[in-house]
Amino acid sequence: MNLKDVFKPLDQRSFDVWHVKSLITTGMGVFTDGYDLSSIGLVLTTVLAYFGISSSSPDYKLWDSLLAGSALAGAAIGALIFGYLANKGRKKFYGVDVTLMTIGALLQAVVTSPLQLVLVRGLLGLGVGADYVLSPMIMAEHSNAKDRGKLIAFGFGMMWGFGYVVASVLDLALTSLGVSPDIVWRVVLAAGAIPAVAVVYLRRKIPETPRYLLRIQGDTNTFRKVVQTLAKTDVNVDGQYKDVNTFRDYFMKFYKVFITAAVLWFLFDIVAYSGILFGPSKIAPAVGITNGAIFNLLIEFVFVFPGGIVAIMLIDRVGRKPLQVAGFLGMFASLMLFSTLRPVIPVIGAFILYGLMNFFQQAGPGSISASGMLGVELAPTKVRGTVQSITVAAGRTGATLTSFLFPFLPLDVAIGILSVLSLVAAILTYFGIPETKGKPLEESSGEIKVTEEVEEKS
Repeated sequence: MNLKDVFKPLDQRSFDVWHVKSLITTGMGVFTDGYDLSSIGLVLTTVLAYFGISSSSPDYKLWDSLLAGSALAGAAIGALIFGYLANKGRKKFYGVDVTLMTIGALLQAVVTSPLQLVLVRGLLGLGVGADYVLSPMIMAEHSNAKDRGKLIAFGFGMMWGFGYVVASVLDLALTSLGVSPDIVWRVVLAAGAIPAVAVVYLRRKIPETPRYLLRIQGDTNTFRKVVQTLAKTDVNVDGQYKDVNTFRDYFMKFYKVFITAAVLWFLFDIVAYSGILFGPSKIAPAVGITNGAIFNLLIEFVFVFPGGIVAIMLIDRVGRKPLQVAGFLGMFASLMLFSTLRPVIPVIGAFILYGLMNFFQQAGPGSISASGMLGVELAPTKVRGTVQSITVAAGRTGATLTSFLFPFLPLDVAIGILSVLSLVAAILTYFGIPETKGKPLEESSGEIKVTEEVEEKS
């Protein structure tokens, strides 16, 4: 039995209850990621004021950047650590990620200095980075080929946005009830522990992925049991399926694709996190909205969610590559028009232009590159954890870079730079990324081809 046929029961099975369980188990972690990474943008000004740091303070921009970027820097480190650990078991460390997020979120409520908050958010970020490595891999390796795109797009693109919305609603509700701002920011930040702790048990119960069991562990007996559980069929596994190739073997063949996937996430996060981190405090006033939470909700419901629905509907029909190219081009056009026309058009026009950037973002790269889809679909099983960790770390590095550069640049200059980066990403996607829709992971990653070459030589 060849490698493709071994996984055929998993790839060809219909959408079922196990897909739903996987979606909930992985998606709630991403919901928490969205909540934790966006909530700081809502309360950033309040936090700085609480610690006596005003816009006239000489170190205002430094603390602004540190508080906004510390979780992202932690996520880059966490991704690299757990990318290595993922090769020792996907399930083995699944739950550690949300445990770190739970502890980090709770500790935010008791900090007494901005430095403590920076460090605590760095700890929280370790869990976020771990989750971005583990969750897309586990979902993809449990999924069928036909529905894999929409599952990842919903589980990561849309669920992240739900977390973003809940953070905004909580902030708006507490503020409307007249709760002291000094309490609001602590509650908003600490509440990220609730969805994280809710899925610790579920994640410990999810089965190890069949692909890890067969291709990395070489455990055919457990592989057959898991396939029986997921696909309700028995697989007669005969022969040796443990992958004997090394990371160097795969890297020498596919390094261009691996690097391109990482660069694309890097570029995307530079653009996306400018709005996530500084949208409520810097972009909202520029389009005539004084309440950051209301700005977030308008952007999400009017632009982001419709964009996500478009992605879910088209990603397994049209494909990843066309959607991502179109998305980046739409971001480029919207941002360029926003940066050049904002000073001379009504604020509603400026808001629509910026909103359209968010629509195209979610309809394209926000549901593809930023969901971890490229890293898991373009990397063979044995090196998937390592490649995914590199792409995640690249993205979080881009987001961290934004947190330190955006506050120091004039708004329209910064937006103009972001538009050019979107155009570069569109070109890079077109020339550097193969289409993966509907293909088994072993085919989309080139794993079958390499395995066949090894077998021919032996």
